[in-house]
Amino acid sequence: MPLSAPSQGAALADWLAYLETLHPKAIDLGLERIRAVAGRLSLSLDCVKITVAGTNGKGSTCAMLESMLLTAGYKVGKYTSPHLLRFNERIRVNGEEASDADIVAQLERIEAARDGVTLTYFEMTTLAALLLFQAAPLDVAVLEVGLGGRLDAVNLIDADCAILTSVDLDHTQYLGNTREAIGLEKAHVFRAGKPAICADPVPPQTVIDHAKAIGADLWRVGVDFNYSGDRQQWAYGGRSQRRNALGYPALRGANQLLNASAALAALEALRDRLVVTQQDVRQGLLHVSLPGRMQILPGLPATILDVGHNPHAASALGQNLDSMGHYPHTYAVIGMLHDKDIETTLSRLSRRVDRWLCATLGGPRGTTAQELADIVRRISGEQAPVDPFIAQTSEISRPAGEQKPGVRAAPRPAVASRDVEVSTFDSPEQAFAEARRLATDNDRILVFGSFATVGPVLDVLRREGRDVLS
Repeated sequence: MPLSAPSQGAALADWLAYLETLHPKAIDLGLERIRAVAGRLSLSLDCVKITVAGTNGKGSTCAMLESMLLTAGYKVGKYTSPHLLRFNERIRVNGEEASDADIVAQLERIEAARDGVTLTYFEMTTLAALLLFQAAPLDVAVLEVGLGGRLDAVNLIDADCAILTSVDLDHTQYLGNTREAIGLEKAHVFRAGKPAICADPVPPQTVIDHAKAIGADLWRVGVDFNYSGDRQQWAYGGRSQRRNALGYPALRGANQLLNASAALAALEALRDRLVVTQQDVRQGLLHVSLPGRMQILPGLPATILDVGHNPHAASALGQNLDSMGHYPHTYAVIGMLHDKDIETTLSRLSRRVDRWLCATLGGPRGTTAQELADIVRRISGEQAPVDPFIAQTSEISRPAGEQKPGVRAAPRPAVASRDVEVSTFDSPEQAFAEARRLATDNDRILVFGSFATVGPVLDVLRREGRDVLS
C-alpha cells in the first residue's frame, strides 16, 4: 500500500520513502504516464540537450561532458543515477548538487499535478530533475538514461545529440537477451536529423539500421571519429576537427579514452551551438571526478572501488587490475543484486582474487552473502573461462583518424582451478573491515559489484575523514 503523501515542508527522506511505495512496480517501462504528467507541468527545456545511453560508460561520459562544458563557462545541468551516498548526487546544477529544499519543492509540484497517475520512483525523480533544470535556466542539460532507452523516462526528452557508449548484456529481463535486441532498445534515444554518437567499436547491426531508418546522423567510432595516444598524451580526430596533445582524463580505466572521444564527438557535432576550446577540453578532462569508477584511493594497501556489476564491466575492471602490477594477495569485497549475471561477472575476475569477502545486500533485489559464496566456490572449482571482452587498447600508435580501437584482444588462456578462501558477512562495511584487517601494505583490496556495495564503503571512509568524493 502507498504511504500517504508527505505533508507540506516534509524532509527529502520522507518524500523518497513515499516514492518507493507510490507505484506497484519498482520498474515499469513506458512513456505514457510520465508524458501525461510532464504535459500538465508544461515541462520544456530551452537549452542544448544531450542524452547518454549504454550498458557501461554512461556516468564517465556524462562527467567528462559536464566538466568540459563548465570549464567553457556554460551553465550545465547533469542528471545521473543511481547515487552512492546521497540522492542529491543525481541532480547537479553548475557543478553543485541540488539542495533538499529544491528537490522537495519540485516533488510537491509533481504530486499536485499527477492527479491519480502513478509514477515510479525513477519517473518522479526524473521529472524533479527536469523541472529544476527548466527553472535554472541552463545552457546545456546532460541526461543519463536509466535503463535501455526506448521506454526509459529520460527518453521523454528529444535530445539535440544522443550518445550510445556501449552495448552488452545487462537488464536482460527488460531489454532482451541478445546484443541485437538490447542495442535496438538503446538506439531509440537517437532522433531524426540529429547527431547520434555510437562509441561501441562493434555495434549491433540493429543500432546502425535504426539510425538509418529514422534519419539520424550516425557518428561511429572508427569511422567518423577516433583516438590515438602514447604514454604521455592522446589525440582526438573527428569528421572535421582534431584535438591534439591532450592530457589523459583524470578518470582511470581502460575505456576512458573511448568515453572521452565520444564526449568530444558530441561537442564536435554541436560546435555550431557550443564553443569549447582546446584549453577547455584539457582542463575539463584534467579535473573531472566520478567516485566509484576504478577509483584508487591514496595510501596503503592499494584500495580500488568500482561499481561495475555486469560481465562487460568486470572484463574492463580485470584489464585495469592487470595494469596495476603484481600484488601478493588481492582481497575482493563483493556484493551484488540478484537480477545481475553474477556467475559470469565473478568468473571474469576469479583468477585475480585470492580471498573473497562476500557481503549481503539488503532490499528486495539484494543477494545474500551465502548465495554469493556458493557461486564463488563453484566458479573457483572450474577451469577459468576464456574472457571474450573486446579490449580498448590504452597505448595506440597510429594517428587518430586511422586507429581502429575495436581490435579484439587475444583471449586469455584458461587458468587451472585453484583454492581460494571465501567468507561471508552481513554487510559491505563488515566485509571491508575484515579485508583491511587481513591485508598488508603490499596487498590489494577490491570493492566492487554494485553501487549498494561501494556506497557504504565510501561512507565508512568519508566518516574517517578521507577525501573520497572528489
